[in-house]
Amino acid sequence: MTPEESLARIRRYDARLKAFVRTFDPPLTGDMAGGPTFAVKDLIDVAGAPTGGGAMVPLDPNPHSHAVVVERLLQAGWSAVGKTHTVELAFGAWGTNAAVGAPWNPWDAKVHRAPGGSSSGSAVAVAAGLCDAALGSDTGGSVRIPAAICGVVGLKPGRGLVSLRGVHPLSPALDTVGTIAADVATAARMLGLMSGPDGAAAERDPFDPDEALAADVRGRRLAASPPDHLGVLHPEVARLYLEALDKLRGAGVTVDMVPPLKALDESFAPNGLIMAGEGWRHWRDRIAAQRPVMDPWIVRRFESGRGFTDRHLEEAHARRAADQAAHYDWMAPYDGLVSPTCPIPAPPIAEVDETTSPLSRLTRAANYLDLPGITVPCGLTHEGLPAGLQILGKPRDEAAVVSFGAAFERVSGWNGRRPDLSGFEG
Repeated sequence: MTPEESLARIRRYDARLKAFVRTFDPPLTGDMAGGPTFAVKDLIDVAGAPTGGGAMVPLDPNPHSHAVVVERLLQAGWSAVGKTHTVELAFGAWGTNAAVGAPWNPWDAKVHRAPGGSSSGSAVAVAAGLCDAALGSDTGGSVRIPAAICGVVGLKPGRGLVSLRGVHPLSPALDTVGTIAADVATAARMLGLMSGPDGAAAERDPFDPDEALAADVRGRRLAASPPDHLGVLHPEVARLYLEALDKLRGAGVTVDMVPPLKALDESFAPNGLIMAGEGWRHWRDRIAAQRPVMDPWIVRRFESGRGFTDRHLEEAHARRAADQAAHYDWMAPYDGLVSPTCPIPAPPIAEVDETTSPLSRLTRAANYLDLPGITVPCGLTHEGLPAGLQILGKPRDEAAVVSFGAAFERVSGWNGRRPDLSGFEG
């Protein structure tokens, strides 16, 4: 869509949706123009616009330069139309924010449902058609979770492909930047444009989206587990998951049902410990100064890492390396691992239990094991709420997850569906 169309839709619907914390009118452009429109998670720097980080007090009131990912998209002809809401300091999967408020999941105009987090506003903006795509960060599922429960595509690369310069950290060992879009092709092409070396931690060659989108997946193998081996799943999520596996088989993919995968469950706790331990080290001075105006649940999550000593962190990273090696050996016969993205659809925000994190139970493995992953919409529950199908690839094989995601998208029957926004008109 044109920037003018995007801004018009934001003015029409966002007073209630609350996807954006600020819009850019006129939009930000580079030397070229005419490409897709995108939004920027408010954890990522845009020169001259405060980086709020989901907080009452901005993380940076006036960044002097764009994050590398923003600059690359602008120079490729894309137009930035605004910055989107995030869970405070990106530490939460529900999408709630007691400090500055939470967006509405656009699939229910009557009940304020969780948008998923932490890239909450980015997923809402794309799902509601307020822009073509959006940037998000993903440390334990923060791109894939909101994309899944808002009914759009979320693509998380492995580490070293996309620059983190200008992206405020949660856990430096786990953080990645990914893309959210209405379709796999847009998400993949966005990733291609913003990928590649940055002279720092991003050392890999740029991703080639067109090759991945054109690849034939017939005869390739995915591993999956039966729903009753994946912990507690909402019955509708389980139904849609099994239907999605059948559609993948219909597309020529071999789907092997395998015993329960330890990685999906056993990555949850150690990934959380590393997040809290590293996050506390980075943000403890800010928490000490800003505690009265911070979301109290965010403070509690960071403080859970207070006692995580340097020795504990070293042990956690050593265990992580061993777990990665074991999982990579296990994955050798397969091209990827498929599961539901989230075990439940979006609940009402009033029913959210902040002491639990079920939405990230199946997503944290990708960050802990450093795997690329994609979530693609796989249908609606009987209540009309989206569910997502997650495909994780082998290390550094973003091409495979894009290829499988595109193949599923072609047979899913989902393409082009949007929520009814008539209840959100301002």
